[in-house]
Amino acid sequence: MNTEIRTDVAIIGAGSAGLYALREVRRAGKDFLLIDRGPLGTTCARVGCMPSKVALHAGAEWATRKALPTIGASGTEALSIDHATTWARLREQRDFFANNATGKARSAAGDRLIEGQARFLEPTLIEIDTMDGKRRVRTEATVIATGSRPVIPGWLEPVRDRTISTDDLFELGALPRSVGILGLGAIGLEMGLALSRLGIRVVGADLAANVGGIVDPVIGERARTRFEQEMELWLGAETRLERTAAGVSMRADGREAEVELLLAALGRRPNTDGLGLAEAGFALDARGTPIFDPATMRIGDLPVYIAGDANADRPLMHEAADEGAIAGFNAARDTPTRFARKVSLGIAFSGPDVASVGTRFDALPTEGIVIGSAGGDKNGRARILGATDSLLRVYADISSGRLLGAAMVSTGGEHLAHLLAWAIQRGETARDLLALPFYHPVVEEMLQAALQDIVSQLPDTSPLPPGLLPETRS
Repeated sequence: MNTEIRTDVAIIGAGSAGLYALREVRRAGKDFLLIDRGPLGTTCARVGCMPSKVALHAGAEWATRKALPTIGASGTEALSIDHATTWARLREQRDFFANNATGKARSAAGDRLIEGQARFLEPTLIEIDTMDGKRRVRTEATVIATGSRPVIPGWLEPVRDRTISTDDLFELGALPRSVGILGLGAIGLEMGLALSRLGIRVVGADLAANVGGIVDPVIGERARTRFEQEMELWLGAETRLERTAAGVSMRADGREAEVELLLAALGRRPNTDGLGLAEAGFALDARGTPIFDPATMRIGDLPVYIAGDANADRPLMHEAADEGAIAGFNAARDTPTRFARKVSLGIAFSGPDVASVGTRFDALPTEGIVIGSAGGDKNGRARILGATDSLLRVYADISSGRLLGAAMVSTGGEHLAHLLAWAIQRGETARDLLALPFYHPVVEEMLQAALQDIVSQLPDTSPLPPGLLPETRS
């Protein structure tokens, strides 16, 4: 017979969402258990945002050699790169980030960490399969923060031995000479460009018409034009695959290529299928994900909360942190608090960056909208940086000038996106933002130009020059 351990809050998963939940439970002074099946360390640190950025940085550094002759350098054609060393260095960096995350989990949990696979017997009773046998935990509340894993669909089985996931990519001892990438969302686009810039032939394929999840058609066209200069893009058509002696044959829409290896970047699946949720009485949607309230993270009326990639709602690290904090805060209290969610913000560090902020183009009202545009071809700093193909589009309400959203493919886009996210969340208008200082020459002047474009299309209600305010005296 199993002896039940009792605790106030059980947190299943020691990734980003779980650790932020733990922070709030500890702040509330509640007893807790942190349960994780391993390996410890966040998805971001081990296989996501951090190692991918190391790969992108390495690719960008190596690609710099192509621009050196334009400033008078010679001999660059004799340079070579050892990809095994490149990838070994990447893993060193990855291990630093992952070990740091692991250390934080162990330090935060102390002796309240149980390593093993959890499964719900009831909404308040959890069974954990550990190396020392099964243990049962009776809880007052639980936070599910079990993360996600890459999707490898069954139709890839005929070429499975030549297919890796985004989790597997960073474990390669040597890079192939050619790679086919299935799925060109943020991670597929980033890894395709990183590998291409390192000298790997890359063929990227996606059923979608645009890369990086772009829905603004103007930004989508600019991104396609820009990135097809660095890698083959097969968009808007189904790709047929066949195993060959040397790798995999790819065919789509009259095109054909043979690659040594396939990288499946087809999204991620929540790690909730092993928790026994249906058997324990949880209400699930058609995909098997618990039905929850995104303002409280609560599942139905149960004392159970779900955060981060486990709920498949906003699978981004900064969202996982917020959701974990919401879930932990509410799990430690009798009455859940409803929290306002922050403005959506997504960035692919593709160099130029692809970013979307606030309301997406396909969710804008059909009327009453004005769009301000600015291109890198008219920005002095962008021209110096060789970024004349940058493009920013900002959406605003035509009656008030209040910013609603934005999309871009731009050098420095990660910074422009943050400025816009803050402005949109604060309810700023184009006129208000133009009254703030803009230095010269900076990429941020693209935002100034887009705001000026918006103001020029609004009803003219002020005689004052755009961007200037009269002096006020106290």
